[in-house]
Amino acid sequence: MARTLIFLMAILSALFLSGCGYNTLQSTDEQIKASWAEVLNQYKRRADLIPNLVSTVKGFASQEKDVLLNVTNARSKVGSIQASPDLINDTDAFTKFQKAQGDLTSALSRLLVVVENYPELKSDENFRDLQAQLEGTENRITVARNRYIKAVQEYNTVVRSFPSNLTAMLFGFQTKPSFTVENEQEISTPPNVEFDAPKIPEKQSANHHTSTFYTALMTVDFRTI
Repeated sequence: MARTLIFLMAILSALFLSGCGYNTLQSTDEQIKASWAEVLNQYKRRADLIPNLVSTVKGFASQEKDVLLNVTNARSKVGSIQASPDLINDTDAFTKFQKAQGDLTSALSRLLVVVENYPELKSDENFRDLQAQLEGTENRITVARNRYIKAVQEYNTVVRSFPSNLTAMLFGFQTKPSFTVENEQEISTPPNVEFDAPKIPEKQSANHHTSTFYTALMTVDFRTI
């Protein structure tokens, strides 16, 4: 009799939890963890490219030491923040991490503008290989961020909606921080890392053909959540 009662209680509990969104909370939480892991992976990939990028640029443009130092310092700041799966459970840590990534993005964009002044550097095989890797990484960062944003939106909706919000309170599910962008449409388009722009008339600015990349790269606001 006792076993039967326990069995019935287990069934009722399962039905209750399912009806109150527990399973959805669990599955969406796992989606967030997976998408965040990919975001971290792609940011790390970008950071790993920077030493070779700086070294290559330095070989052709050593006088640009301030720009190179800014990139190196920004990368060091990113590396000083522990990028762990638990970071998305700490809003302050998440904010600091995204601020550091934003500073690195800004430093990289300034470096890539400077590159336009060195034709020999642009034609260097090693640099062009790094260019291709950076372009691919920026694309993957955009995709990973979009997936994370979508996962967080779905999860937070469940956490805040009745009756699943009661289940969330009972089992400690809390809303997760997400990226905030000034133009949400822009985030779906990865920045175009392109150094081979067509020639322009001399009367135009020499840096005109860098503006497309610079503008695209800076449309993502990494500093706020």
